[in-house]
Amino acid sequence: MADVIQLLPDAIANQIAAGEVIQRPASVVKELMENAIDAGSNQIKLIVKDAGRTLIQVIDNGCGMSETDARLSFERHATSKIKNAQDLFAIRTMGFRGEALASIAAVAQVEMRTRRAADELGVRLVVEATDVKTQEACQCAPGTNIAVKNLFYNVPARRNFLKAPTAEMRHIIDEFQRIAIAHEDLFFSLHHNNEEILHLPPGNLRQRLVGIFGQVYNKRLVPVSEDTDVINISGYIGKPEFARKTRGEQLFFVNNRFIRSGYLNHAVVSAYDDLLPKEAFPFYAIFIEIDPARIDINVHPTKQEIKFEDEHLIYNYLRVAVRHALGQYSVMPTLDFEQDPTFTARPIPTQSTDSNVPPTIESSSINWRQGRGTGKPSSQAKQQWEQLYEGLQDTPGDDNAPGGLTIESEWPADNPSDALLNTPTAQKEPYQIHGAYIVSQIKSGFVLIDQQAAHERILYEQFLKALSQRSVVSQQQLFPKPLMLPPADANLLRDILPDLNALGFNIQVHGPNSFVISGLPAEMAGKKDESLVVEMLIEQYKANVGLKLDVHENIARAMAKSAALRRGQILEVREMQSLIDHLFACELPYKSPSGRLCFVTYDLDELSRRFDG
Repeated sequence: MADVIQLLPDAIANQIAAGEVIQRPASVVKELMENAIDAGSNQIKLIVKDAGRTLIQVIDNGCGMSETDARLSFERHATSKIKNAQDLFAIRTMGFRGEALASIAAVAQVEMRTRRAADELGVRLVVEATDVKTQEACQCAPGTNIAVKNLFYNVPARRNFLKAPTAEMRHIIDEFQRIAIAHEDLFFSLHHNNEEILHLPPGNLRQRLVGIFGQVYNKRLVPVSEDTDVINISGYIGKPEFARKTRGEQLFFVNNRFIRSGYLNHAVVSAYDDLLPKEAFPFYAIFIEIDPARIDINVHPTKQEIKFEDEHLIYNYLRVAVRHALGQYSVMPTLDFEQDPTFTARPIPTQSTDSNVPPTIESSSINWRQGRGTGKPSSQAKQQWEQLYEGLQDTPGDDNAPGGLTIESEWPADNPSDALLNTPTAQKEPYQIHGAYIVSQIKSGFVLIDQQAAHERILYEQFLKALSQRSVVSQQQLFPKPLMLPPADANLLRDILPDLNALGFNIQVHGPNSFVISGLPAEMAGKKDESLVVEMLIEQYKANVGLKLDVHENIARAMAKSAALRRGQILEVREMQSLIDHLFACELPYKSPSGRLCFVTYDLDELSRRFDG
């Protein structure tokens, strides 16, 4: 029988290795920028086209390479960072495996120009699928200029699995920001499709964070500093009131290397105790300096997972450091001992022109849905709904009595329970409980409606319709409001801006990361600060990205979530009735877009069984 085991060709072996190291365009950005830092650069420029599919180019002014080193750098496991196994436990450089360039060259077309400061001429290399096509002398500036073109051109299956340009560009910006934050003393710039997205001059950490996330973060940052014999902890955490509903601004750096650690994240979040809003995530950029011999970073090719010699000790140090920072800067909750919020009476709002009056559901720039149209509920849906109420008017009792219908009893009139006997039993109008649920009677029992979930369903179908018709009128603001966003959010907003403006927004681009809000949809106008409305919408949109929804569907979900009624909002009877009518006129009234039940029905027989004990 012939032998069956054979050595794989280098091209195939390199493609397999590239699958671990190069997962998407952002992986290329990470490897090339880390190489530029290891080369001693103090100016690094990143140029991207088509979210990295067409071009990823990194230009630095580092030490450069000789002709021999340039050629050898594309070989697997060729590195200048380590020489023996002991070096693995004293690593201070960003890279050390010697896999990055070989992996990139296996799945892309790469052109490198590099020159050492002492050399008169540099060298130009062109590599395609690990094959060196060109090697020649060239004129170039000191440092290295490496361009990666047509990523995954020879692995179409991998290229097809790339996400939408907006999603891939967000990953690129995330990698760029992490490296820029970890090296605040270096100059960085990011260009996408010939537009400068970020321009970061050298400075301190606070200046770098403000330069990336915007000037508004300057007042949100709380410094953290804790020095011990084992580790040094420094950086900034965010004030609790500015915590966001989505992840993405939680950054750990160990010896200036970005890492992911759910264990350490738990230490930070637990330090906030009850200061955080429900399901919110605080901002933090925390740096941990530790002896390299106490950690193992040779865990995964991406080098974003590490092992600590004593994780429990690091956890406690980190938690204490964050607690000290929150206490030192008086970031503590305020307590009102004068009243118990559980028993605080909440007045029912009356007709008023005050802006704090809960929104009227019936008034909207987008008409209530009628099946697939607009206007009143469809006649079929209305007929079905009326059938549920059929027979209520036949309930025994005096409808004209001031107290509603009463239960007749054989008890004597002077019985002390007379007050209970006058309890209404067939209240036809819907009513609200706990500012969150609506109770409405039907022939067989009653319906309990979650007002927020129901309103989300109604708005979701409205917004989907509006996106297809693009006929919504915007409510213009008296004074346009400027809006500054972090680069990743700004890039996302630019991508979905035409669809948002079709839904009644009036937002114009004013700069790389700045916008001007001139109008909002009527559903959102006047409820909150304009910039807060847009920021909430972006957060909701990002939360849905992982669901792989259509862009219109994602926007409709985000808009519905942002504009829907909130728990605690008091509604008038006509508003509750309108909500009920339009919910049951929806195509799918049973669940909200996020999958939450909109209503639950209770039968009289079921209630009777509960009282039987």
